[in-house]
Amino acid sequence: MDSLLSSVADFISRNAMWAGVILGAVTFVESLVVIGAFVPATGLLVVAGTMIAAGILDPWNVILGCVIGAVLGDAVSFAIGRRLGTKVLRHKWLRPHRRKVAWTRLYCARYGVASIFIGRFFGPLRAFVPTMVGVLGMRRRTFQMANVTSAFLWVLAMVIPGWLVGKGLNHLAEGHGKTVVISAAVALVVAVLVIQRLLKARAAKRNRLLRGAVTGD
Repeated sequence: MDSLLSSVADFISRNAMWAGVILGAVTFVESLVVIGAFVPATGLLVVAGTMIAAGILDPWNVILGCVIGAVLGDAVSFAIGRRLGTKVLRHKWLRPHRRKVAWTRLYCARYGVASIFIGRFFGPLRAFVPTMVGVLGMRRRTFQMANVTSAFLWVLAMVIPGWLVGKGLNHLAEGHGKTVVISAAVALVVAVLVIQRLLKARAAKRNRLLRGAVTGD
């Protein structure tokens, strides 16, 4: 993960004028049903924030590209849900994710438009919410308004922390150049991802122990 983020971040920094297009493509794929669960867009947006702080990337180029990519990705996923209806839930690609799909269906049915906003920030749901609200028949205008607004808020929420960290790293870099800033930012993102994974593993272990206590296993 560290080497992948470093490579992509370095490529973006060397092609700064195309940063919006590159990151937009990443957020587009990350917003597609199922596929998005395997794309680490969040980490790249945080790194992009540090590069904006370092003056390597233009903020509006990055923000606009990412918002457009996220909006289009969710729109495609929503359209799939609207067009195929419940048939999409039986697709072979979704079979390994049946538990997530079932949970997402209950969640979207209960929270409606709010599920789109919350789903943007909740990794396990992000790749399934747009399709599910399409399956449930949400009005296109309602979805698109929530889609655009939530995409803008999500991009800012991912970029701003990286920007704040980048401002601090700039003082530490002291002329060592953008490589130090990018490397430190990538290390920070990887550390956060590792901590998140450890917390999830710990929670899963706790749940298994609780189930065992209840069933007597």
